[in-house]
Amino acid sequence: MDAGGNNFDSGQQPQEQELATKMLQIQSKRFYLDVKQNRRGRFIKVAEIDDRTGYVRIGADGRRSQIFLAMSTAAEFRDHLSSFSDFYSSLGPPNPDNVPDDGKLKSEMMLKDNRRYYLDLKENSRGRFLRVSQTITRGGPRSQIALPAQGMIEFRDALTDLLDDFGTDDGGFKGELPEGRHLRVDNKNFYFDIGQNNRGIYMKVSEKVKSNFRTAITVPEKCWTRFRDILADYCDKMCRAHQQNAENHQGGPIPGGSGVRGGPSQPAPSSSDIDTFSCNVPNRI
Repeated sequence: MDAGGNNFDSGQQPQEQELATKMLQIQSKRFYLDVKQNRRGRFIKVAEIDDRTGYVRIGADGRRSQIFLAMSTAAEFRDHLSSFSDFYSSLGPPNPDNVPDDGKLKSEMMLKDNRRYYLDLKENSRGRFLRVSQTITRGGPRSQIALPAQGMIEFRDALTDLLDDFGTDDGGFKGELPEGRHLRVDNKNFYFDIGQNNRGIYMKVSEKVKSNFRTAITVPEKCWTRFRDILADYCDKMCRAHQQNAENHQGGPIPGGSGVRGGPSQPAPSSSDIDTFSCNVPNRI
């Protein structure tokens, strides 16, 4: 972290540790609340377990009954549970004639980086329940849990215990990120922006194609050094290729090289004289 970032959903984070777990039996549903930690920070995985298989329950629509909460988001969720529980307590007995068409009695939304969480207290023929849906703003799998309304207080208390033990700090990078940069080459404009989300720190390199449209790539911080080394290697190779091409064109070493006929020897261009993006060598003739 999808907390300090990363993508919680993969379940395959390197060196992931499980720090604590709680099990809740609410009516016929069994939930596990697991505090986990990886290099991106701490988070809580909430999953409903299928008693028949012992694995996370998968609904008829193919969605997994699980959500992932950064520690700070879990604290916000805990507070919402108190509000939803108070509202639920104020409701009278279920009345089929007084239920909204979509079944929603109360709704809230939480936002964390690129994740949205929708909290909906609903009512249907089987009773009242809190549905918590987790989505990613730019697409990706949607997951959700359905918590019986009678269990909201018990669920809130379990979250509170975990937050008391492990705090509400997501972990991850807390410093100030570098400012964005702009590069113009001929009629092209490139933008370098540093950001952070639940997966960690990244660099977005974008090219402005139209007034309201950019194409972009995202480079995770962990591979910036390798990315730089590859670019530097290509720059070095193209510089040597341009020098060789100039020598072949002039019939001998370019001015500044050794053994030049018809003029004194000049020092070779230093690295500061070479544009590392275009690899242009200044003309010393």
